[in-house]
Amino acid sequence: LFHVSSIFPILHTLAYSGNMAQRVTYRRRLSYNTRSNKAKIVKTPGGRLVYQYLKKRGSVPRCKDTGVKLHGITPARPRELRRLKKNQRTVSRAYGGCLSPNAVKERILRSFLLEEQKIVSRVLKSRRGAE
Repeated sequence: LFHVSSIFPILHTLAYSGNMAQRVTYRRRLSYNTRSNKAKIVKTPGGRLVYQYLKKRGSVPRCKDTGVKLHGITPARPRELRRLKKNQRTVSRAYGGCLSPNAVKERILRSFLLEEQKIVSRVLKSRRGAE
């Protein structure tokens, strides 16, 4: 099996300051080490070791087309995102905060080429009609 110090080096240094290990227990009812129940060990001014609960980290939004992480947007949890200023949530561009610049460029190019193709087909159709 594993030694405590190999898995939790910080816990090892904090908990084994003397001969006896100080016991640290969860402060809330959930007693399993789940993603929503992460905690770190903190030493209080009184010298006790207690758990301090951590919030989940916010993720950076990704482009829906290319899957690239979007720049200029603050990574935050959904509730925190609502409280942020608009300039922290978006980028001042068409589809800013939803699509990457390359994806927008591709879309513009594609739509332009499609329009050109339609015009060419109309011209060809009118020529055939004239003949």
